[in-house]
Amino acid sequence: MADVERPRDPTPEFLAELAAASASLEQSEPPDIIRWAAERFGSRLTMATAFGPEGCVIIHWLATVAPRTHVFNLETGYQFTETLELRDRLMQRYGIEVALERPATSVEEYEQLHGGPLYRTDSNRCCHDRKIAVIERVLAGFDAWMSGIRRDQSPDRATSPIVGWDAKFGVVKISPLANWTKARVWDLIVRENIPYNPLHDQGYVSIGCWPCTRAITVGEDERAGRWSGTAKTECGLHSK
Repeated sequence: MADVERPRDPTPEFLAELAAASASLEQSEPPDIIRWAAERFGSRLTMATAFGPEGCVIIHWLATVAPRTHVFNLETGYQFTETLELRDRLMQRYGIEVALERPATSVEEYEQLHGGPLYRTDSNRCCHDRKIAVIERVLAGFDAWMSGIRRDQSPDRATSPIVGWDAKFGVVKISPLANWTKARVWDLIVRENIPYNPLHDQGYVSIGCWPCTRAITVGEDERAGRWSGTAKTECGLHSK
């Protein structure tokens, strides 16, 4: 069923199809979920990655299962150097070039426009302008996107289906690792020698933009290092 476009406004029948697919894939391994997605959506499938460990293992599988899948990263201009260097290492290892999708303005232009770094005063607006607006533009050209979220990462992600309708962006959302755990991800990385961000070895568990990311201490939630000191735990990509 490759290249079958989704309805622009999902019908009850289409939503039922997604629910049935999600239920049938609930006990499947991630490579099988990725294979289903590639067969169902073909070139209308994309994957977004921030180069976290989950994204790295999905790229590891994509190289075998569906190497022509479009993969992109939201290059906000505030990413760690180590993150961008990981992109190059993954390309060398797997031959998959992750497209860098950027906002309309550079960091310098953006900060000048707002009288300084907006992440200090309005992180929600910063995330919207430099992530949400960009992914809305990218996903307009696709029918389905894959993400590396896991249900055990946060309360916001605890009920994520394997396959579902992403009403925020108007596309199908596929989460091959939804029912995996952090331990399983890292076991695969070690076993297969999958490239990963060296910042993880320095206590950075969840890595985003450098101004809003810190290392965590023993016992903290794995997303405690994001927007530390605030109630914010999501940039908006995966929240309803």
